[in-house]
Amino acid sequence: MNLLVVCLGNICRSPMAEGALRARLAASPFARQVRIDSAGTGGWHAGEPPDPRAIACARRHGVDISGQRARQLSVRDFETFDWILCADHANVRDVLRVAPVPPRGGVGLLLEWAGVEAAGEVPDPYTGGPEDFERVWRLVDSAAQAVVARLAVN
Repeated sequence: MNLLVVCLGNICRSPMAEGALRARLAASPFARQVRIDSAGTGGWHAGEPPDPRAIACARRHGVDISGQRARQLSVRDFETFDWILCADHANVRDVLRVAPVPPRGGVGLLLEWAGVEAAGEVPDPYTGGPEDFERVWRLVDSAAQAVVARLAVN
């Protein structure tokens, strides 16, 4: 299974979610069965590492995301990934707007797809402080745990 996590600029929410997913999957029997990546709907930060606050937050939880680099969603992603999982409704709308073809599985909200919260959104912490990044971590890590549990059932 190939999962792509998407947010606006690919420097806060989606890299944190990618890191949480990688960490949770690495500790599970599904590590080799799932490919994880992240992207942004915009390309403003392409090539840049995640926001330093996102890196610090993930590091506090034992996850290193410093090697990730932002990239913009591409047409190829719709052919490569089974599911494109978005941080919020605006990201879903923007992804569907550029989709040449629907991905094999679909486009949806990360928290909803994982079974954490119906119609739940991961808030953008960019203009906030450390507590906002911690809140995002709790949400994406909960989603990562739920994804592993979902895979165990299927």
